[in-house]
Amino acid sequence: MVALAHHLEAAINRGKLRNAATVALQLGLTRARLTYLLDLRLLAPDIQEELLFLEAVDGDEPVGERVLRTVVRAGTWAAQRQRWCELKASF
Repeated sequence: MVALAHHLEAAINRGKLRNAATVALQLGLTRARLTYLLDLRLLAPDIQEELLFLEAVDGDEPVGERVLRTVVRAGTWAAQRQRWCELKASF
């Protein structure tokens, strides 16, 4: 999901996609859902990198986007890192 968020942002910035509303429509998502997805870009860079290297288990992602929203909402990167450490301990 993090990689997809970066890909969509890059496509918008390059003009390949008009804006987030257009992306949401084309992907069949609500604007709110797309906003949640794009907010993953606000995670601390080291958390994003760690997420990119996590492996799916039996086709399931180890951490869902909804759970990651709690990390994004933690605010500062330091607070995000603390919340991320707490979450990692649970899986």
